[in-house]
Amino acid sequence: MPAVHNCDVAIVGGGLAGGLIALALARHRPDCEIRLVESGARLGGNHLWSFFATDVAAADRWLVAPLVSYGWTRYDVAFPAHRRTLHANYYSIESERFDRVIRATLPERSVMLRRKALAASSKAVVLADGDRIEARGVIDCRGPGDLGLLELGWQKFYGCEFRLGEAHDLPAPLLMDATVAQHDGYRFVYCLPFAATRMFVEDTYYSDTPDLDVPLLAGRVQAYAESRGWEIERVERTEGGALPVALGGDFEAYWQSGGNKVAKAGMRAGLFHPMTGYSLPDAVRTAMVVAKASDHSAAAIHDLLLGFARRTWKARAFYRMLAAMLFKAADPDERYRVLERFYRLDPRLVARFYAGQTTMLDRARILSGRPPVPVGRAIQAMGGRR
Repeated sequence: MPAVHNCDVAIVGGGLAGGLIALALARHRPDCEIRLVESGARLGGNHLWSFFATDVAAADRWLVAPLVSYGWTRYDVAFPAHRRTLHANYYSIESERFDRVIRATLPERSVMLRRKALAASSKAVVLADGDRIEARGVIDCRGPGDLGLLELGWQKFYGCEFRLGEAHDLPAPLLMDATVAQHDGYRFVYCLPFAATRMFVEDTYYSDTPDLDVPLLAGRVQAYAESRGWEIERVERTEGGALPVALGGDFEAYWQSGGNKVAKAGMRAGLFHPMTGYSLPDAVRTAMVVAKASDHSAAAIHDLLLGFARRTWKARAFYRMLAAMLFKAADPDERYRVLERFYRLDPRLVARFYAGQTTMLDRARILSGRPPVPVGRAIQAMGGRR
């Protein structure tokens, strides 16, 4: 017989945004009864999330610290005419650890795995098995709303974690190797040395379309590893996907597309960096906003998260303008020049950019001088962004 589960806050979707909200509530509001609903067999799915220490406010780092699987103190970038080492703390979170930490932190009853949500309203969730969750407030974190309401480019990727037969020679993460042949927009390869004989290699594109040709990309990843002299013993794990890069769009319509009067977080709330597509910094900020709120009723939590997402969208018009310049002003095989120029700037500016904390002086510095794209196209791309 179908059951009714009662709680204070129901979180639909056990990915990055939903999991972090649950962790933050468990710390700040231990009296809050939570239900974290995930259709998959584990929280976080099959993902690797990476971030800079400066992406997360110092006061909030306790939230992600237990989740970190790997960390480094510097990283490299490489372009046809420019190579550089930047000194910054950089971390990676594996979804397997994400799942383990959250399930160890929350009461067993709070985590509902293999439970598909058919529908979510502001106060209730209907599950595919007939059960129902009744909550004071529901937060929907099930992925994007109607992306057709946004003007988008894509950062798409396919990566392999390799077990190597011999130790590799990479001393630090190589976050952008754009010396590779350019295909399908701006292409670079991303390498993370997890251990002496473990290497994650990802082929990444700033592309006009989100489609992935997995066999083609898998072949390119393997060819790149072999070109570095890395002896591949076996493939431990693969991961692929496409992150939206926001050039513009109607935020209010996008928010409504994810459900009227339903509180939302993560991609469903439009909370991702417009230029990179990354969502971890926003997911941390969102989790702390929810955890510190005194009222988790449906209307209050909806208005809280809508206001937060709306302010964030408005504050990031500059990044959407830059994304438009990248996709509309630069020819696809010349887009790398935009990033090559960017990585000549002050490392502190680079850090603030990725954190979404660019200052007015930073913006002036980024836009100063002759742009590495045709001037006429740059001016056209910069106009009329929302």
